[in-house]
Parts: sequence; structure tokens; C-alpha cells
Amino acid sequence: MITRIILLVLDSVGIGELPDAEKYGDKGSNTLKNIAEAVGGIDLPNLGRLGLGKIEKIKGITPEKKPLACFGKMMERSAGKDTTTGHWEIAGIISEKPFPTYPKGFPDDLIAEFENQIGMRVLGNKAASGTEIIEELGPLHIETGFPIVYTSADSVFQIAAHEDVIPVAKLYEICEIARKLLKGPHAVGRVIARPFIGKPGAFKRTDRRRDFSLSPPEPTVLDMAFKKNLEVVGIGKIQDIFNGQGISKTIHTHNNMDGVDKTISEIERDFKGIIFTNLVDFDMLYGHRNDPVGYAKALEEFDKRLPETLKKLKPYDLFIITADHGCDPTTSSTDHSREYTPLLVYNLNMEAGINLGTRESFADVAATIADFLHLGTVPTGKSFKKEVLKSFRK
Repeated sequence: MITRIILLVLDSVGIGELPDAEKYGDKGSNTLKNIAEAVGGIDLPNLGRLGLGKIEKIKGITPEKKPLACFGKMMERSAGKDTTTGHWEIAGIISEKPFPTYPKGFPDDLIAEFENQIGMRVLGNKAASGTEIIEELGPLHIETGFPIVYTSADSVFQIAAHEDVIPVAKLYEICEIARKLLKGPHAVGRVIARPFIGKPGAFKRTDRRRDFSLSPPEPTVLDMAFKKNLEVVGIGKIQDIFNGQGISKTIHTHNNMDGVDKTISEIERDFKGIIFTNLVDFDMLYGHRNDPVGYAKALEEFDKRLPETLKKLKPYDLFIITADHGCDPTTSSTDHSREYTPLLVYNLNMEAGINLGTRESFADVAATIADFLHLGTVPTGKSFKKEVLKSFRK
């Protein structure tokens, strides 16, 4: 009997453009396939054994005749392609309207009110790459003490500050003010604290980033588990994405490998419920920076840790690997891409994985979790529990 779910989100690891990708400016995007082509083939033998090569033809990955895991891909039903929307849908919430975006910067009256509430002016207020705007405005920020405000194609209000100029705790306070201000028509998905260190020409963002999200509508599958007194462990930025809602234990991480370490540590504990992990480096360090080589290396690094993770699983664990959107580093865009996401589902009792097909919503994950853990019905998704059980040894 399955009593625990380990849900691992490889942030931005998309696997091909969705039918409506052109509407989002993402025609031709295929994060995994295009990275593999760009680097001359990618070495992911353990993901390959689970069934990744059965989902899509990826250079360097040989499709397994008898994959260890069930495999498929998922469509996003929600409007948008950002982190919050993707994770909420994985947890069972379909967002009919996209969060607001500000390609020309935020309205003057909104910025004026923000400046009034924090008691200082801001720099920037435009759509920009995070690393580039820090290099551009970092020296002026150090000179004036004013925080840097910027956005991207996503629904985000980002605030960057040098840790020696605005201490991290103060930066968080400023972000809390922004979060309370950004309501109604300006209810962006996330306010993000972006602390950095260093000197002009050598600035570096630190791992003390923090996201301040809206609370999702209830109930997510996390809420459902929490209310049944099951443990819900959020690893990485899960706490931030769900604003703490439905989460009983939060573990912040420094990078992907720290996220894997923390996930393995939680798997070793004996409890019933959900472990929900986000590995953000793929997106933050490589997708948004159009670095296919770095992205490929990060994927290969994760793949090498998979055997260690699988070895720790118990017979009552269901291990699900997926993603929340794409972020194809081979395109001219540095933004997220509207893509299918891979779906790999594994349990120690599986004889051989079967094809789960193309799922109509990320919410099928939530429905399946609710089905296995006997939490009730998730109306937005369709459970694939029956298909998964067919792959179990008789």
C-alpha cells in the first residue's frame, strides 16, 4: 500500500512545445531535446532507465525496452507559464486567468506608493535580466542605498539589494510591504527578494533569495493531506510558492545537490504523507541565462544522484518526477517557455513501467496523490493510479 509520495519538480525541464506555444512566443521550444542537440548529446543513463527516452527522442538517451518507471508527459491547462501557476496546477489548482505581467515596468502610481511605504526611492522599474540589471544599477544602488526593482516576462516584482547596503532581513521586510501592496489587478504571482554581494564588475547573487507568493485557492492536495494529519514536507522554494499553506515542515536549500541531500534525508525518516521538492538551479542558473552547457551539466549531475535516491525508497513510496514549465536556453528568449513536462512514476514493486500517455493537466498528479493517499477527489485532475498499479508485480 502506498502511504507516502515523493514529488520532485525539476524546475523548467520542459519536453516540447504545447499546442498553444505560439501564442506565448514559444514556438519551437523543447528544453530537454534542444539542450541535448546543442551539446552534442546528453548523458542521463538513470533517467533513461526510468523511461525518459520513451517520452521524447533525446540525443544521447537510448529508449529502454522495459523502463523501470511509468512514463508520459503532461499538458498545462492553466493560463500562463510561470512557476507559481505550474506548481499550483501540480497541486490541483487550475488558474483560468494569467497573473499580471509588466513588460514596460510597473505603473508610476504603484511605484510611488511603494516608495512612500518603504521611505525611499527605487531604481530600475523595468523588465530586465537579473544579472544584467545588477551590473547596470549596482554601483548607483551602493551609492544611493536605493533598492533595485525589476520584472521579467513572468508575473514577478523583484527587488535586488547588496547585502552590505540593505541587510537581508530588511530586504525581506521591504518585500513583505510590496506583497501587501500588490493586490487586486496588480496581484503578481511572486515578489522576489534578490540579495547580492561583491563589487562593481563582480557582483554575485546569493542563495538567500526568497519568494513571497500569493496563497493558492483551497483546497490543494497539500491542504487535503495536511487536514488528514499527514506530514507535508516542502523542500526548496515549495514553502514560498504556496505561502506556507498546507505545509507542515519547511526545508530551505542552497542548490540542487543540497535539495537532493535534503530529500534523501527526509526519505530516510519513517512517516506518512508527502515530500515535495523543487530543484531550482536548472531554471535560475541556466535556463534564464541561456546556458545550455551549464544546464546539461546540471542535469547530468542530478542523474548521477538518482541511484542513491532510488536506493533509499521504501515499498510504500511512490516517486514522481516532473517539471513546472520549460525554459529553453537555446532560444533567443531568456524567459520560461510554454511546454509539456515529463512524467516519471516509480515504485519498488514495479515490474516494468507502462506508458501513461499525454495527460491533459498537471493536476493529474494531484488527483493521483489524493487517490493513493485516500484524501478524496481532486475535481481538476484525472488520477492515473489504476494505470500505475498495472505495472506492479502480481
